[in-house]
Amino acid sequence: MTASDSDDGNITVASYVLGTIGTVLWCIQLIPQIWYNWRQKKTDGFPPLMMLLWASCAVPMGAYMVLQEVNLPLQIQPQIFGFFSLVSWGQILYYNHSYTCLKATSLVVGTAMLFGGIETLLILTLRIPYNKGVTWPDLVVGVVAAILLASGLVPPYFELWKRDGRVIGFNWVFLSIDTLGGLFSLFALAAQGSFDILGGIMYILVVVLEAGIYASHIIWRIRYRAVRKEAKASGRSIDEVLEERNQVETSQDNKKDGIVSHHRGNNSPVQQQQQHSEPKVTQSISEGNVADA
Repeated sequence: MTASDSDDGNITVASYVLGTIGTVLWCIQLIPQIWYNWRQKKTDGFPPLMMLLWASCAVPMGAYMVLQEVNLPLQIQPQIFGFFSLVSWGQILYYNHSYTCLKATSLVVGTAMLFGGIETLLILTLRIPYNKGVTWPDLVVGVVAAILLASGLVPPYFELWKRDGRVIGFNWVFLSIDTLGGLFSLFALAAQGSFDILGGIMYILVVVLEAGIYASHIIWRIRYRAVRKEAKASGRSIDEVLEERNQVETSQDNKKDGIVSHHRGNNSPVQQQQQHSEPKVTQSISEGNVADA
């Protein structure tokens, strides 16, 4: 990078270095998750919609970064981000949705080609009005990217809700690297001569929503510390202990329902007897009145 590049008030040395660190982190962020999926041979708790939305986000994000002419590492970043997101998406289809390896691979390759074509078309189409000073189409593309990026981190919260806040299926190394990548990319934008607000919002959304995932699992660990201790003491997994407790609770609920039904069944004949005896009493009183007459 020449001195003029750093003195133009747009891209500084600090921005370039921070952007490079963020790009490196986001280049390798999903590798631990991909390896984790392969090792586990399952992707329970790792939503496919998250990866597909992230891969889709790379299309408008990449076009936006190129048109904004931010530093080169930040322009490359969305492309690598989208590629690894598609690979993870293909793993989910293969391991948890019974797709064959050929079908999942073909779908990933076809989607990658489609997304690449759309991004190229966006760049070539929007560059013409952008060079003429018409910037709102580029802004719309950036807004779409921000929405897709944030939407990709919504499906994990449904998984958390189903499991009472517990995080499963996610590799913590992946999440940590992803959060750090977002932070360094955010710092890179801040170090530029002019801060790109929309790009900053995208990275802030990643950091905040992922912080919510960390917090959810920490709270779950505190609430279920007795379960974790029991699992550790018995040499069983947490899932086995939770399943056993659920079975016990279900059995107790069934017993309670049976007792309530039994009481209701015993009360019914008594009520019927009372209903039948009332006319007899009335009839006896009537007969006594006739005899007195």
